[in-house]
Amino acid sequence: MAEPTGWDWLNGAGRADMAPATEDPAPVFARCFAGPDGLRVLDTLRAMTLGRTLGPDAPDAALRHLEGQRHLVAVILALTARGQKQ
Repeated sequence: MAEPTGWDWLNGAGRADMAPATEDPAPVFARCFAGPDGLRVLDTLRAMTLGRTLGPDAPDAALRHLEGQRHLVAVILALTARGQKQ
């Protein structure tokens, strides 16, 4: 099968090995972050987002940006934990 070209790769076009979007992604996240490298990535993401604080003079845009990052990391951690329980 030919590799997708242009923006097709973004939608997974031509990727028969990709799970359908209707399947629970939690097991995939658990497998992805199961090894020592995955644990290190999660620790780094935690430190960069959940373990980071901004001062009282931080602009609103910086606060919103960090909060978005925190939310994304929290979702990744929750999916990983749920996948490990399955």
